[in-house]
Amino acid sequence: MRIYTKNRLLIGIGIVLGILIMLSGKAGTDATSSDKFCDQACHAHPDATQTWIRSPHYTTKSGVVVHCVDCHLPGGGMVYYTEKVRLGSIDIYGKLFKNVKKINWQSMETLNQARDFTYDSACIRCHANLFSAGLSKKGVDGHLHYQQSKDKMRCINCHLHVGHFRGQESEQAVDESVAQGPDLDKLFPSAPQGFESYTEEIPGSTVKLRMVAVPGGSFKMGSPDSEPYHRADEGPVHEVKLSPFWMERTEVTWREYEVYLLQRGNTGRNRDVATTGKTDGVSGPTPPYGSPDQGWGRGSRPAITMTYHAATEFCAWLSAITGKKYRLPTEAEWEYAARAGTTSPYFFAGNPESFTNERWLNHLFGVKTEPLIDYAWYQRDSEDETHPTGATKPNPWGLEDMLGNVREFCLDWYAPDAYAHSAAVDPHGPESGKEHVVRGGSFRSDAADLRCAARDHTREDDWLLTDPQSPKSIWWYSDCTDVGFRVVREYDGGVPAGGNRLAAENGKK
Repeated sequence: MRIYTKNRLLIGIGIVLGILIMLSGKAGTDATSSDKFCDQACHAHPDATQTWIRSPHYTTKSGVVVHCVDCHLPGGGMVYYTEKVRLGSIDIYGKLFKNVKKINWQSMETLNQARDFTYDSACIRCHANLFSAGLSKKGVDGHLHYQQSKDKMRCINCHLHVGHFRGQESEQAVDESVAQGPDLDKLFPSAPQGFESYTEEIPGSTVKLRMVAVPGGSFKMGSPDSEPYHRADEGPVHEVKLSPFWMERTEVTWREYEVYLLQRGNTGRNRDVATTGKTDGVSGPTPPYGSPDQGWGRGSRPAITMTYHAATEFCAWLSAITGKKYRLPTEAEWEYAARAGTTSPYFFAGNPESFTNERWLNHLFGVKTEPLIDYAWYQRDSEDETHPTGATKPNPWGLEDMLGNVREFCLDWYAPDAYAHSAAVDPHGPESGKEHVVRGGSFRSDAADLRCAARDHTREDDWLLTDPQSPKSIWWYSDCTDVGFRVVREYDGGVPAGGNRLAAENGKK
């Protein structure tokens, strides 16, 4: 009897202790889940609270206040607590051991970063009805697309900034002045004499394209196995001979691209069938689904988010209104122009192993940035956005932003073994394919991907994932924000006269 009574006592004590532990655990969970605790004890972000207060999630129309943990922790269950521990540990570590003033907070607000601290289950907990009364057609289309692609999409694909509002100005176009440097009107005459650099003025506007004369010649294309961060698709190294051509000094800017959008209508109506020969009723670009400049500004920044098709249509339009043959550069033309007569990984002296973030020794002893930072907007200095063209040093032939800022479309279809079958003279790549070549690296790229030989390619399906339209847009990518292009003009024969005036002028300095 005494044993039975003793067991009952022990069970009772165990139950009481369990309840006390649960209550203390709940109290601890509640205490560490308050907005005040998140702001003062955990968050290293300097304005997370202020941008949250300005957002529509702070106080909803019905008077409900959405708290930090409502968005930044899962909808419930054990995963709620495991994620709370994981994210809390990251925040506390950053608060205690990192210099928060040196953290690039803007880069933390991108889709790739936000995936780690937002959860669809948290969104659905409040937004259980995705087709509420008053939802716009755009919203209906978007939510239908989400339901059909839950394995690939997240709520934040479309609603990335809804929880932290940074102001209407993020949607406005910003017009920055071009960093001119030398007297461009002298280096780029509007009436060139023979084969030399020149200025192309777009008819019906004040916008000018500066075209650099690139002399023909031979070079070794690709990278050897011994080059740091060499990839298999960069070989074999092979000699290529190219005819002369002109290449735009910088990437096509918003200032240039918006002339195209204006003159072509930007409505999707077939206003210029005669210039393209198309009769599909969609010769002009349709309006973008979102803000194509991502709120970073337009003006002299490189134009982005247009599709490969849209870039080729821009070239066709430019050819039609100027009477000259403009197009995208071939991959060989791009690398030849980027190298500008050099044979090293970059067109200046430097070892990719010293510049890259991918090498663990660099994390211990520091990543070298000079002189790469003078020539490129990339992962280390871009603050995760595009920058006005013409603000970096040119390569030896006077071309700017060949490395970084935005990746650039090339004319060629992409194939990993393209170099094994390349023509020796003026190659144009494979005859067919699924994706096209992209070159040059971008503001998001590591230094290893800025090498002159580094190759990349389009990813059409991934870059149109969020677009809910059926069929999807042929004009705008919904999920690619760091690709643009520059144009080249074919040389129509004859013996080049005058030489490359811009290259000569740069050589004197």
